[in-house]
Amino acid sequence: MPRNLAIDYKLIEAARRNGHHKRKNEAVTTALSEYIAHRKRLEILDLFGTIDFDPSYDYKAERRKKW
Repeated sequence: MPRNLAIDYKLIEAARRNGHHKRKNEAVTTALSEYIAHRKRLEILDLFGTIDFDPSYDYKAERRKKW
């Protein structure tokens, strides 16, 4: 469903050219997808140092385990 957004035309054109997109909506969709993925990665980075590490955990033994 089309929406009217006030987005800087120069930004859309730069994104379209840099991403080799034929249409503006492809460039905007890709940009939004990449923005969301980037924000999710930042959330994961915030978890570093907050989760306890078990040095005795053997991931190879867990792979061999039959469920």
